Formats: sequence, C-alpha cells, structure tokens
Amino acid sequence: MKNCISRRSFLKAAGILGAAGALAACGGSSSSSTAASSTASSAAASSTASAGASIKLWTYPIGGWGNDETVQGLVSSFNAKYPDIKVTVEYLDYTNGDDQVNTAIEGGSAPDLIMEGPERLVANWGAKGVMAPLNDLWTDDAKKDIYESVESACKDTAGNYYEYPLCMTAHCMAVNMTKVKEVGADQYIDTDKHTWSTDGFLKTVDALYNGGYENVAAIYCAGQGGDQGTRAIINNMYGGTFTDAAHTKYTADSAENIKAIQTLHDTKGINFDASIAGGDEITLFRNGTLQMAFCWNIAQQANSDNNDAGLTNDGDEIFPMAFPTDSGDPKLCGGIWGFGIFDNGDEAKIEAARTFIDFIAADPDQVKDSVLASTYFPVRTSVGDIYADNEIMSEYSKFMAYLGDYYQITPGWATARTEWWNMLQRVGSGEDVETAVKTFVDNANAAAQA
Repeated sequence: MKNCISRRSFLKAAGILGAAGALAACGGSSSSSTAASSTASSAAASSTASAGASIKLWTYPIGGWGNDETVQGLVSSFNAKYPDIKVTVEYLDYTNGDDQVNTAIEGGSAPDLIMEGPERLVANWGAKGVMAPLNDLWTDDAKKDIYESVESACKDTAGNYYEYPLCMTAHCMAVNMTKVKEVGADQYIDTDKHTWSTDGFLKTVDALYNGGYENVAAIYCAGQGGDQGTRAIINNMYGGTFTDAAHTKYTADSAENIKAIQTLHDTKGINFDASIAGGDEITLFRNGTLQMAFCWNIAQQANSDNNDAGLTNDGDEIFPMAFPTDSGDPKLCGGIWGFGIFDNGDEAKIEAARTFIDFIAADPDQVKDSVLASTYFPVRTSVGDIYADNEIMSEYSKFMAYLGDYYQITPGWATARTEWWNMLQRVGSGEDVETAVKTFVDNANAAAQA
C-alpha cells in the first residue's frame, strides 16, 4: 500500500539506536538519588519556615535535567546558599511518569516539587486542585522579564499560577539537505530564515520521491510520542488551528486542516504509518530511511550519538526547518518547562520548595546555569544570548521568533492527544478525512466540556 513504510525498512531502523532519548517528549528510565546537604546553617535559610526541611523533586527528562550528575551539580549550588534544605531527586520518563505521579497523588505521597510543562502542571494537576499556587513568585519584575506568551501558559483562567518557568524551545521539522540538494529542491528553501511555502514543501517531496526516495516523510501515529510534529505540519500548511484562541474547544475540523490532511494523505512519498511514533521517526530519518522528520528540536539537532551534531548516521547534512505555510508566517509548537509545587499540607516543605524554585529559576547569578543544563533557551529576556559561542544553538535561536500559541493547556488535553493519533490511524486506514476529523473533534470537545 502507498501509505505504509515497508516492514523491511522499519526492521532495519529498529536495530539502530536513535536519538529519541534526547527529545523531551521521549524520555528514558526513572531513578532516584539524594543530594548531600551541609549541616551548617545560613541566615537566609534559618529566617524562613523552610529551614531544616527535606523536599522531594521529581523531574521529567528535560535535557540535562534528566541527568543525575547535572542535577546534583545544580542542587549543590542551591545547598551552598541554603544548606539546611535537603533535596531528594527522582527521575521520571514519558512512558510511565504520569502514572507514577498520579499514583503518588492518589496515595498521598506526591513529591513536593515537580519539573515539567503547563499541560501537566496547570491544565492537569493544577486544574485538579492538588498544586500550590505560585502567585507570590510572579512579581511585577518577573512578569516584565518573562515572555508574555510563557506567562499566559503558566496560569489558569482564574489567574492562579501553577508553574514557574525556567526554559523553552520551539519544535520544528528537519530535512536531509544533502538529498534535497541532490534532487535540486533546495531552490524551494529560504536557508537564512529556515522557512518555505506549502507549495515549495510539496515540490520538495515530489522531487525527492521522483529522485528515487520512496519514503520521504511519515505521518507517524502509533501513539502520542512526538505528536506536536503531526499537529504542526497539518495546522501550518493552510493556516488551520488546533484550538480556539481562548483554549476552550478543539477546532481541528476546519476546512484548512481537512485540506492539509487530505493533501498529505494523497501525496506520494508521505506515508501514514501506525507502526511508529516520534522517536521511531527520528531513527528512520537519521539512518536515511526517511528524508524528512516532523519530530525535531534543538536536542535532536545537537545530538552526536551516531555522528557529529547536525549529521545523519551516514554523514548527510541535517537542516532544521520551520513548518511550511501559505502565509509565510509559521506557528511552531513550543515547549515550556519549569517547576510546580504539590500542596501536601506541609507549609515548611512548600516554603522550602518555593525557595528552591526562586534560586534555580530567578536568582540572577544562577538562572543562566540552570537554563544551560536544560540545553534549551531562557524564558527571561534578562538572561540574554547564552549560546553566542555555539554556532548550532545560536542559529537555532531563530526559531524562537516563530513560536505560536501554547494551546496545550486546553481542557481535555490528555483525551485530545489520544484521539489525535487515533484519528490519523483511521485516515491512514482509508477512512474519509472529514469523518475521521469530526470524530476527533467531537470526542476531544466532549472531554473539554467534562
């Protein structure tokens, strides 16, 4: 069938280690450790209710925040200023992490601190009333310093903040530029802005397909891993949206989105594949099976597991791209990561957790190192260009200008993600696009209203 990557190609890719572990949406295994704490007292710590507190931090694999050595270095910096606050760290993954947190909440043993994004901290646990508001950390100075789009994602509709952000990135796509040049399709790409038109994208796919590359790109839909990529390619092509601006309902059934899905389905070289998710797509792209990847970000571009950063396993040039648009104004999905506090009824622990957040994410002498550990970009303008000496990171910073609406805080988000890849599977199996998309919207909006 046209819309399936061959079994042989997939088995070939499955035997090669990919870079999915570097992607924030595809984590590794969980583990735990305890940070050493000095017994000495400091005036700063003893002046608060948090003096002598012991707190638990759980973190998803957000760049280096999933690496114990890196995190312990940051905790040691915190303990140099606040030696009486002991921090125990546990590392979550994106396979079982949510289940671990939900089980802990139900069992009354939730961590004091957690690091992740607004879709979990605000739209999920915050909405369930199990998080402590962080309004006091959001001072007027903080609001002036942190990007407005980031601030709006960190609070609920009542104005309560359940996340204090540290870093962000823009998710994009990538092409095998060596192969693109080989078939003469680089003419369709603005290599300075990393942008292209929808027509130029489709002409590039056609040139690669006619140049002998049967599997140019994949609409992967085995699960939710990397699903921001499939949402972005579909929303950007003809100017569709995933939700309304107020984040109250899902709008993926627009004429623009239906046109995009139908076009992708009908285009030779683009395959709807229910056997792979985002991490698998990255592996297929790196090993040359695919010539484009929709699941991409700076962690992937900088990855050097199988070759130098910016190169495929075979040494071809990887060129990051904004998603194609008719308007010339791409809207990229963003990742925002920061800290939230579970309200476990212990004011001393809550205060200690606030002290940790304030130091790690707001202290002007510390925040740069905290962001660098994430391998992403700062949410505060005052931090400045922290990657001026890094060519790859500095070039990638251009994508920050293309960040679109952070719609992941829309109610019913967990259900919507599942319904999305189920919808793509049905389209790949031959179901009418309008019918499949209507089912998605109906089910997602029912969850939002619930």
